[in-house]
Amino acid sequence: MLEWIEDITRFIFLEDPPEPADILFVPGNGHAEPSERAARLYREGYAPLILPSGKYSIGSGAFAGQKSGAREYGGRFDTEWAFMRHVLMENGVPDTAILREDEATYTYQNAICSRRRTDEAHLHIRRAILCCVPIHARRAKMYYQTLYPKAKFFICPASDTAIRRDNWMHEPEGIDAVLGELERCGGQFHDILKEIML
Repeated sequence: MLEWIEDITRFIFLEDPPEPADILFVPGNGHAEPSERAARLYREGYAPLILPSGKYSIGSGAFAGQKSGAREYGGRFDTEWAFMRHVLMENGVPDTAILREDEATYTYQNAICSRRRTDEAHLHIRRAILCCVPIHARRAKMYYQTLYPKAKFFICPASDTAIRRDNWMHEPEGIDAVLGELERCGGQFHDILKEIML
C-alpha cells in the first residue's frame, strides 16, 4: 500500500483501548453502532455517565432516522439524542446514567453543548471516552479536546461499520468519505486554531 494512504488512515481512524473515565461522550449521529459501543463500555464499568449529544443535522432540519446498525430500533425520534438514548436503554443503560443534550446540529456544537451541559451539572471531566463512527474519530477528538483541553480522551469508535480503516481505500464511497473528512479536519479549524493559539 502507498505510504500516504497509510498516513491518512492513521490520521483519520483513531482508536484507543478503553480506560476508566468520568464520562462517555457520543456525538450526534443516526448510527446505532456508537451508542451500542458506549452501552457495552458502560456495562463493563468504564464510566458512570453517558452524554449523547445532538438535535439533528443542520443540513436536513429534521432527524432522518436510523442510518446503520445490524439491529433495527423502532420508534419515532425527533432528535438524534432521543434515538441514541433509546439505543442506550435498549442495550442495558439506565435512564439515570444518560445526560441530555438535544440542541446541537453539527459536530463542533456537539462539543460546545456537551461542555455546557457538564458545566451545568458541575462535572469536572478529567478523563473521557469518545464513542463515534470510525470515520469521524479524528474530527470528533479535535472538537471535544478543544472544549475539554485538560481532559485525557480515549477514542473508542464503533468497530462494525461500513467504512473502516481496512477497507476505505477500496470503494469509491469510502475514498470520498475519508478524503472529505481529511478536508474538513483542515477546512473547519482555521478560526478555531487561531482563536485558541493566537
